Amino acid sequence: MGETELAVMLRGRVAARMAAHAGGGRLPVARRRQLVEQYTAEVLDAHARECLAGGQVPLPGQAEARISRAIVDHLAGAGGLQELLDDKDVENVDANGCDQVFVRYTDGRVEVAPAIAASDEDLVELIRSLASAVAFGDDSKGTGEERAFDRNNPSLDLRLPDGSRLAALMSVCKRPSLSIRRPTMIDADLDELARRGMLDPGLCEVLQAGMRARVNIIFGGGTNLGKTTIARAAARAIPAEERLVTIEDAYELELFDPVAHPNVVAMQARRPNLEGVGAVPMAALLRTALRFNPDRVVVGEARGDEVIELLKAMTQGNDGSFATVHCSSSAQAFSRLMMYAVQAPERLSFEASAMLIAEAVHWVVHLAWTPDRQRVVSSVREVVGCEGRDVISNEVWRPGPDRRAVPATPLRAEALDRLEAAGLAPSVIDRIGW
Repeated sequence: MGETELAVMLRGRVAARMAAHAGGGRLPVARRRQLVEQYTAEVLDAHARECLAGGQVPLPGQAEARISRAIVDHLAGAGGLQELLDDKDVENVDANGCDQVFVRYTDGRVEVAPAIAASDEDLVELIRSLASAVAFGDDSKGTGEERAFDRNNPSLDLRLPDGSRLAALMSVCKRPSLSIRRPTMIDADLDELARRGMLDPGLCEVLQAGMRARVNIIFGGGTNLGKTTIARAAARAIPAEERLVTIEDAYELELFDPVAHPNVVAMQARRPNLEGVGAVPMAALLRTALRFNPDRVVVGEARGDEVIELLKAMTQGNDGSFATVHCSSSAQAFSRLMMYAVQAPERLSFEASAMLIAEAVHWVVHLAWTPDRQRVVSSVREVVGCEGRDVISNEVWRPGPDRRAVPATPLRAEALDRLEAAGLAPSVIDRIGW
């Protein structure tokens, strides 16, 4: 019997003991892990005694350790994903079936990883167990409501205990598949992003001053470009005494910090349950957020009719609010916002949408990939007004040869005065060349 087959057999024995102990009930996550570790050790000891009694050589220490980890990870962790989740250098995991696994690391490398499950069926069971663990977890973010993952409910979106986002799909694709996005640079500020080369020092200081000056900003870019990362980093420039209300489809911003941001209300939209009831959309949460005395409102990703509520908040005394938007260029951010606004129940006209956007948004900060796959700020636009259906803006930083933003049209005088009043040194403006 090979090591994998032996691990599956011994895992079955541990699972049987767990089932007998739980008696059909659910154990707290910490207690479950404790019991899994205990029963795994006992089952491995019993197996070693069986080997000796039968005249066979017991498992070598390293093999026993591997099997022990595999059992514990499967029954109390994330199975074959656990080792990847434990690796702080892993940024994304994409699995097309149980054995086609691609891992992107924080330095940009993409490597093929070993299988994360013994079969596609085993992968589906792993995903279901993760959904169950998340729903009934010990932490405050457990939902208490298990999400189905089957032919009738083929897609699943989860926030794992470490903050990672897992998206899974089955039955409507050739093989069950999943993608995991890891939270990176949770504690980074704009200075740290500048040191890593995402933006130059001058732009870094302008963005920091913009946050202090309560500029309304849209952070735009494609999938996985770091929009949430730069939004979170920019928030570090907000004074600690301000009250922040965040609205997200899934918790990712994580702005609460006992020192930097102690006064944060984090809201998350809720999907309907299996009976199709109980949904709480982001637009409703935004309306609620304005009754929570926010100094600023932050939207994790604006992609629907919540855009109108966001733009209203930005024009109703909540200056300094910001959001992220999927778009292909800084100019396209306006058409995306407009599209969401005209499709909302309010059915704003294109002209009214353009006027609302021009009144609400001050800057658009756009991210892009460099040719060598580095994430960078590529463009910054200052909104100056609207004309009919068009939002008028100046590109104050434009993409350079390698897509990194370089200074272009200067900010308007009133904007520069506002930044200087918020602490931007005139020498920074001189260094930029404005």
